[in-house]
Formats: sequence, structure tokens, C-alpha cells
Amino acid sequence: MSLASPTRRLLLALAAAFATGLGTAPALADNAKPIKLLVGFPPGGGTDAIARTLAERLKDELGTTVIVENKPGAGGQLAAQALKTAAPDGTTFFLSHDHTITILPLVVKTPGFDPAKDFVPVAGFATFVNALAVSGGTPAKSVNEYVHWVKTAGGGKGAVGVPAPASVPEFLVKVIGEKYKLDLISAPYRGSAPMMTDMLGNQIAAGVGSIPDFIENHKAGKVRVVAVLGGARQAALPDVPTFAELGLAGFEDVPYYGVFAPAGTPKETIDRFGAALSKVIAQPDVRERLTGMGLAVGYMPAEQLGQREHAYKQVWTRIIKASGFQPQ
Repeated sequence: MSLASPTRRLLLALAAAFATGLGTAPALADNAKPIKLLVGFPPGGGTDAIARTLAERLKDELGTTVIVENKPGAGGQLAAQALKTAAPDGTTFFLSHDHTITILPLVVKTPGFDPAKDFVPVAGFATFVNALAVSGGTPAKSVNEYVHWVKTAGGGKGAVGVPAPASVPEFLVKVIGEKYKLDLISAPYRGSAPMMTDMLGNQIAAGVGSIPDFIENHKAGKVRVVAVLGGARQAALPDVPTFAELGLAGFEDVPYYGVFAPAGTPKETIDRFGAALSKVIAQPDVRERLTGMGLAVGYMPAEQLGQREHAYKQVWTRIIKASGFQPQ
């Protein structure tokens, strides 16, 4: 018995569509469900601004809404735990820098997640450096002026804000204090946004964080970045010296930004998200905006991001052990 003509035409049309590849591309999420892009810090900070810049364009490349979901607390620990329990169905990703993925598992006894087992790298998109900035309430315009001000106005003692406890910035505060023979105490915040609020209000005289945390207020003259880490001066801050130039070497290995997914997420899903991210950061206006935030933009596929994270972990494992720090 032959099929009725309309039914036969429908089947032939569907077969033709699949034959030309229209039906073969794997969906990132079933039925184009909205995608959550987790961020472990509050709105208003550098990481949040980066995530929202990317999410706005990712929705066009992926064909579905990309929602930035902030889960601040414990240096991104809450967001990482949320990623661990999320279904590996392509609807949940985590945009993070080095602190949550690499540093937290080294300084916290029970972080509630194991990046090697619970997450899979999706793609990296930038590296950046940390910096020392001073608030507008201090007269300092250089590291030496800041050191002199702490010694004269504070008797050699001072508090320095950091975006999270037991973070790279906190270790850097210790190193800076030792180099310049200052009694510097870290003041941990729940992200860079509240730290910046206190710096802008002159409640704290200095902070160590990433360049994206400081760049807008530095350009506006509200805070002053006086030194950066890394092996070279930064394009966004060409007049700011590196700590290596000032005699503090050994911190040239720069941190990274990347996107991660729950373990078990299909490879085709990861590849598609990575391809979309690659296209987004190649867009001139997006690249210009990220560069203006102080990022060195560069695409890293999943395998390369995994290698970058592993190498960074080895460096900071040595530094943390040498410092005598004990996991809390």
C-alpha cells in the first residue's frame, strides 16, 4: 500500500533536510532551553562585567538566551558547588578565573568540589594580571610613595583589601609586605565589587585584585593602579610598571579566565559552546571591550585550557607550600 501523497512529501522533505546536514547539528540544550552562565562573584565586579559582555553575544551564536546567574560567596565556591550538582545537559556553564578552579582546592580542606573530577574545561578566552591599587584618599602615585605613606602615616602598618580570603591577592599582600618591610594585613571581601566600594569611600587605602577589578575607576581617576604583576606592562595600563621592574620577580605566570561545564557534558556540546565563544571574542567590539578591561584576549580550546590550569596549579602549589600556609 502506498503512502498518501502529503505524508510521503513530508517524509521526503525531512529526509532531504537530514541529508543536507540541516538536522545533524547537535543541540546545545534540549529544545533551546535558556543557558545559565554561573558567576561566583556579585554583580558590578570585573568577572560579572566580563560574563555579561560575552553572554550578550553568545545568545546570538547559540540561538538561545544566555542568563548570567550570580552566586557570590566564598570566592566562587558556591557557584562551583552549583556547577557540580547541575545536570550535564548543556544548560549550565561556569565562567571563572583561576581562584575558584585552581587556588580554592589548594587552600580549603573541603571545598565541596574537585575540578579534576566534577568539571570539564570548555574553553579559555583570556589571561590577566593582578595589580596593586591605592584609593583616592592616599597621596601615593607610585609603589614607593605608597610604602612611604604607610610608614609615615600608619607607622608601617596598613590594611589591603582582597576580593576573597586565601586568594592569590592575599598571598601577594604578604609578599609585598615582606619586600617593603611593612606590616600589611589582608582584608578579605566577598568579591571585588564591595572591595571597590570601600576603596572609593576611602574606607580602605589599598587593594590587590585583577586589572578588570580596577580599570574603570583607574581611568576615572578614582583609584590609582601603581604596579602590576606579570612579565610585561599591560596594554591597558602602559604607564604602570610591573613588580618585576621594581625588583619583585617570580610572579610572571599569569592567571586565566575560562568556561567550565559539569562532568559528563557531551563533547559535541562542549565543542559547540567553545566554537561560539571563539566567534564572540573575535568580534572587534567585544575584543576591544575585553582588552579595555585589562584582559589579554586569546582563545584556548578545551584541551589547552586544561593544560593551562594544570601548569598554573603546579606553580601555585609550590608558592603556597613555601609560604607555610595551611589549608583551612
